[in-house]
Amino acid sequence: MNRIYKKTNVITTYGLILIELISVISAVMIAVFTRFGELGAEGNIDIYIQFGVVEAALLLLYSMLTDWNRDFFIRGYFKEILAVIKSLGLTSAFSAFIMFMVKKDQPLSRTVLTIYILSTITLTFLFHILFKEYMLKIYRKGANSDKMMIVTTSDRAADIIRRIKGAGEWNCDVVSAVIMDKDMTGEEIEGLPVVGGADDLNEAGTRNIVDSVFISLPKEVPIDRIRDIIYIFESMGVVCHYDIGLDEINLDGKEAGTIAGYSVLSFSLQNLDYRRLIIKRIFDIIGSIIGIIFTGLLFPFIALAIRIESKGSVIFKQERIGRNGRRFMIYKFRSMYLNAEEKLDGLKDRNEVKGLMFKISDDPRVTKVGRFLRRTSLDELPQFFNILKGDMSLVGTRPPTVEEYEQYDAHYKRRLSITPGLTGMWQVSGRSDITDFDEVVKLDLEYIDKWSLALDVKILLQTIGAVFFRKGSK
Repeated sequence: MNRIYKKTNVITTYGLILIELISVISAVMIAVFTRFGELGAEGNIDIYIQFGVVEAALLLLYSMLTDWNRDFFIRGYFKEILAVIKSLGLTSAFSAFIMFMVKKDQPLSRTVLTIYILSTITLTFLFHILFKEYMLKIYRKGANSDKMMIVTTSDRAADIIRRIKGAGEWNCDVVSAVIMDKDMTGEEIEGLPVVGGADDLNEAGTRNIVDSVFISLPKEVPIDRIRDIIYIFESMGVVCHYDIGLDEINLDGKEAGTIAGYSVLSFSLQNLDYRRLIIKRIFDIIGSIIGIIFTGLLFPFIALAIRIESKGSVIFKQERIGRNGRRFMIYKFRSMYLNAEEKLDGLKDRNEVKGLMFKISDDPRVTKVGRFLRRTSLDELPQFFNILKGDMSLVGTRPPTVEEYEQYDAHYKRRLSITPGLTGMWQVSGRSDITDFDEVVKLDLEYIDKWSLALDVKILLQTIGAVFFRKGSK
């Protein structure tokens, strides 16, 4: 199962389970408070806690056996309330029966039971609606949803766009289209911008935010051309969904599924377990908070040292490129003089790195304080704010500058198919010893292909060692 389907299933499944557990706990508390005025009244609070545990277990079992939330995002309010009443009515009745059989000497209060059923149905329904509205109207338009590009012909485009937009796919935000049979670049179809055509497909994929591509072309299109199109996007690290009609394509390692009712084959060079990505994000949040506290303790001393040597802002901000083309402002402690960017063109002939990255060991733009900050990696501490925001991760690939990104081809862009990191394989491999940008790309792609939580921990430990022993930092 590819990462899009994993993400959708994991968030939907576990999100609804969490909602229902919260509803059960809240409803038990409401019922007991309403009936007795306080928890523990009449000395029989234990039986209601036990009832809540049994109810939660049965509700989880019911969900697993019936998959009652399969059509959650497409069913209306009326069907939603009926589904909630059916599930909670059945599980509540069975829970009450079980408690009666095992606790005959401590019968449940019928008033508490009635209030509980009404409360849990009301809360579950309201939480379901809020969750659904948030995911479809806010999350889908946010930065973290998968941004989809449509690759099709002019006669198919409008219908495809309408169907996908109206299908209740909360993790799929259709943002652009490529029309293959005529030049419509700059125009709009169903409010969607056309960003390219058959002649500049590579350019359209490289220069736009693209997490996934939906490809729907007439049967007359040669299979070799279809393979070329899929390869272009697959080589960028973008997930490709093809509207099925390809008997000749090898299906080993590919995924079949549906999007908005279309049967598709999904192609991706990477297969990331979204459950582990959630754990990675939790680690990022915890690590960034610790890092921000550490940064706050050192900030007065670093800020004073920077300002004594040179005028200007203590924090340096620069636009960088993140996951699949997202732009963000990276934060660092300023290690250069204020006019450093203006002097860059005059230093490019001294670049010590071959390819799309600039680095010189004795950069005249760097201040004395800046050299110390760079040797100790203290200049990168403000990036913990980028990590907390979600622009970056503790471990990932190096985020390129806008100038570097604008020269990327499909192979280079694949290194942006995951969230960039504060550290990564190229940093712990001796970042100042690498003199070829292609070697940086090779290490980044190796990280993407081999990613695991254990690898992240290994890189973090190696980073600590590299910082203390100043390996590869100049």
